[in-house]
Amino acid sequence: MTGTDDTQARQISDTWQRIDTWLRDHAPATHAALRPGAAENEIAAVQDATDARIPHELKTLWRLTAGDNGINGAGFLLGNQALMSLDAVTAFHRQQMNAQRHEETLNANRQTPGDDQTTIWKTSWIPVCSFGVTDRTSGLYLDTETGYLGHWSRYNEDRGDEDERDTLTTYLEEIADSLETPSLATRDKPGLINGALVWGSMINPDQEDQWVPFEG
Repeated sequence: MTGTDDTQARQISDTWQRIDTWLRDHAPATHAALRPGAAENEIAAVQDATDARIPHELKTLWRLTAGDNGINGAGFLLGNQALMSLDAVTAFHRQQMNAQRHEETLNANRQTPGDDQTTIWKTSWIPVCSFGVTDRTSGLYLDTETGYLGHWSRYNEDRGDEDERDTLTTYLEEIADSLETPSLATRDKPGLINGALVWGSMINPDQEDQWVPFEG
């Protein structure tokens, strides 16, 4: 690896250690739902299947934890999103690329070339997390060409450039900062229900009376 790759890998490792420690100490149910790290051949299989260059920071994260089994369908990431398993990453990438190829066929048959061209997915987009463990209505992908996260949604709602400003490192750092110093959290607030991390933006109405905000 180059010096830059080493730095990125170290930043991901250090940030993940902060998140992992917090979950172990304060949200044991969520910590128990984390998948173990992936082997090198498993990561290589994702790269082969997607035909994309997997960045070192994402490989580093997958070596530490290769997905999130979640609690009641909810994951540990901001908004209770779930870190996708490697099998889910490969399957969703394939699904989206098939949809893109279909769209390109439609584009080629349109009367006026260049009109209404739609990009559903790119080879360089690697899905990272989804709305829930099995819910793929929305989520975040890592653009391996730019290094920035982007948002996908089945409903194509406008999200502006909120997620595009994040790298995988800065996204995880915000989670770690929000867990360790919740008073400074801006995008979402951490809380607990029966030993599980539940972010304030996505509390189930039936569980509102059980949710205890984490004060640090």
